[in-house]
Amino acid sequence: MKFADLGLSDELLQAVQAAGYDTPTPIQAQAIPPVLMMKDIIGIAQTGTGKTASFVLPMIDILAHGRRRALMPRSLILEPTRELAAQVAENFEKYGKNHDLKMALLIGGVQMGDQVKALSDGVDVLIATPGRLMDLFERGKILLTGCDLLVIDEADRMLDMGFIPDIEFICTKLPANRQTLLFSATMPPPIKKLADKFLSNPKYIEVSRPASSNLNIAQHKVAVSTRGKREALRHLLKTDNVTTAIVFANRKTTVRELAKSLKQSGFSAGEIHGDMDQSARIAELDRFKAGTINILCASDVAARGLDVKGVSHVFNFDTPWHPDDYVHRIGRTGRAGATGRAFTFVTPEDAEAIANVEKLTGLTIPIFALDGEPTEDRPARAERPRRERAEKPERKPRAEKPEAVAAEQPAEQPAAPRRSEAKRPEPKPTEPKKAESSPAETRRAGQYDSEPDDGSWNGPVPDFLAFSAL
Repeated sequence: MKFADLGLSDELLQAVQAAGYDTPTPIQAQAIPPVLMMKDIIGIAQTGTGKTASFVLPMIDILAHGRRRALMPRSLILEPTRELAAQVAENFEKYGKNHDLKMALLIGGVQMGDQVKALSDGVDVLIATPGRLMDLFERGKILLTGCDLLVIDEADRMLDMGFIPDIEFICTKLPANRQTLLFSATMPPPIKKLADKFLSNPKYIEVSRPASSNLNIAQHKVAVSTRGKREALRHLLKTDNVTTAIVFANRKTTVRELAKSLKQSGFSAGEIHGDMDQSARIAELDRFKAGTINILCASDVAARGLDVKGVSHVFNFDTPWHPDDYVHRIGRTGRAGATGRAFTFVTPEDAEAIANVEKLTGLTIPIFALDGEPTEDRPARAERPRRERAEKPERKPRAEKPEAVAAEQPAEQPAAPRRSEAKRPEPKPTEPKKAESSPAETRRAGQYDSEPDDGSWNGPVPDFLAFSAL
């Protein structure tokens, strides 16, 4: 099947051909005809399958006829992140160059004045993130009553980011008789509930199993310690024929520290995360796309929808907390039919997280053995033989224990009851001292309380008297 078979206009086909495309992807082939027929659709497709063009192309032809009005956009596309919104805007500029359509981009992190001016002039296509759209709507700077076409893109990501209440509010402000297109990589229950509430008899399109991963991507997990992650990453970057790579981490602080560490190790690395303002994020992405840097450290702000050609590797420096994020992260490679490689570093603490990933994808990810183990891991392994050698000398005394006990027994017998000492005729070592003691001292010692203190006898006690005293 060719794009010419989908019912698109000649002007649009020329723009598609100029962009270097001739054959539609499965999601494009199945979604474009019903969209042109003004039907609601639910599109379930994994990332990297050309999902954006499946709604951008038919929207351009639908909006080619009509008149725009101030503050009242004719169509609305909701995106979860600024990067995705900017990317969709680039697609409209590329494919709509032969059409007289005006577009506005409403995202945070940039001045609101230019956005308000664009809305005042009237737009055919409004591409927005929910937060900035709600802000302008509450200020009375935008009216949604003239919007006849709504696209909810990356709906499952909207759910993860907590935007579903905002989307429900926005849907109630749109005309009831409208066309709605919902696209998502997965279909969790809250998204299905949203679709049932706001879509009318939608056509369900699924080009792959929900949450399935791209078969063009060779997936591996690398067993490492927490301290061994950086050395393992540097090892793979040097030895696995990496041309361009995205390294994902769960925390923004980890992204910053990792980018700094890679730069210090001589790699050409950059970073992108939510703490950066929009202009800095766009500049860093442009550097990555232009090849100025070939390694991009990123948080999940870059996990979905970003289309950078030629990404050969994806590294999950941290195992993602949510299994859905795994599918989107590795989807940055292996795009448009190309092959790619994905490595996930798994520590003992990540056992449950990686198990959830394998359960969701239905795959058992093979373990990748590093050619050289991280240096941080070696000391822990080297300690084991030393502990074993230290235990061997302790076993000898245990073997000689019966002999030692036998040798000790004679020494313990004299310590038995002192009566036996009194029966012996030999004088005790302490007896000379007793002979030197005075009767008063002897009496104070309580040994001869029966003797009268009359001075008649103050010498040693005869043995027979000692026996009678005992």
